[in-house]
Amino acid sequence: MNRSSTPPVALVTGSGKRRVGWHIAQALARRGYALAIHYHTSAEDAAETVADFRRHGTDAEAFGADLTDEQAVERLVQDVLTRFGRIDVLVNAAAIWKPKPLEDVTASDVRRNFEANTLGTFLCCQRVGLAMVGQETGGSIVTIGDWATVRPYKDYAAYFPSKGAIPALTRTLAVELGTRNPNVRVNCILPGPVMLPPELPEAERNAAIAATLVKREGSPDHVALAVLHFIDNDFLTGACLPVDGGRTIFAPDSNH
Repeated sequence: MNRSSTPPVALVTGSGKRRVGWHIAQALARRGYALAIHYHTSAEDAAETVADFRRHGTDAEAFGADLTDEQAVERLVQDVLTRFGRIDVLVNAAAIWKPKPLEDVTASDVRRNFEANTLGTFLCCQRVGLAMVGQETGGSIVTIGDWATVRPYKDYAAYFPSKGAIPALTRTLAVELGTRNPNVRVNCILPGPVMLPPELPEAERNAAIAATLVKREGSPDHVALAVLHFIDNDFLTGACLPVDGGRTIFAPDSNH
């Protein structure tokens, strides 16, 4: 395929609904990327998302897949390659999170979080990354972790271990893929309060904002800008970037 005559292609997992992945896809569309919009169960939302991108001149297609299923991921990647011919960017935005008191957490809860957040990311990086290895120009992979794995808060005991694995996964895949093709890079974003749940009590929302150094809530666009930064800077690989307004380094209740 003649790259100069076609737009670059981005696969963004979890981008069918208007969450962080959707905003990342929007930023990539503005950069001229064709979009592979991934969804799991939200087929109707994904169809609306694709229709909206197409109305604005972006070549987009929706692809459904359970990312915890190895064969489903293989089909997803092959379907995207068949449709677009290549994958230049992969952003792993699909994730699950749900609060639950430690006393109520079951092995099934832990397993479900690891499968959705860790295994799903690994399988996508593995399959897309190996496809990128076969491309002369390689590609850029971005994973999504969580700033709070370094300072976890209560009631997410099943979630945080699954996200804590993402930086190690990122470094591992950066080595594995980069040694096969030096043009394949893998980096990680660690978001902070960029899309607080609308049902979050006002007191908790204010506390989250007060715990940042910049004293304001972030937005998904801040995460999207970090994705573009990783794409643009071809001397970055294996890096983890907090996009958290300083929460990682700031302890507002400390006197030190």
